[in-house]
Amino acid sequence: QLQFVESGGGLVQPGGSLRLSCVVSGLSLDSYAIAWFRQAPGKAREGVSCVSPGDYTIYTDSVEGRFTISRDIGKNTVYLQMNNLEPDDTGVYYCAARSLACSLYESAFSRWGQGTQVTVAS
Repeated sequence: QLQFVESGGGLVQPGGSLRLSCVVSGLSLDSYAIAWFRQAPGKAREGVSCVSPGDYTIYTDSVEGRFTISRDIGKNTVYLQMNNLEPDDTGVYYCAARSLACSLYESAFSRWGQGTQVTVAS
């Protein structure tokens, strides 16, 4: 019953923008924090951003000022607007959920989507 459907990934040149969407089914955004993680080949999964039920947001330092996380409660959807993309932003982006409070630690999350590929290259 619990589902995370990520979309919006693709190939973009450095400096470009993408908007990722995570449609969540089976839980309420009123009770769960939703985070975006990413993973490049050979690298550990990295927490990118998180938004809480109270709309508190956090970002990893490397995306601060470039990425924006937001929620549409009625659509049960979380977005990640990514601007000024860099090659190091390349990876598979996943959304994940945990109860109430935000975190960027992978171990804090037990519910994950399948991911969407983002490639930033010339």
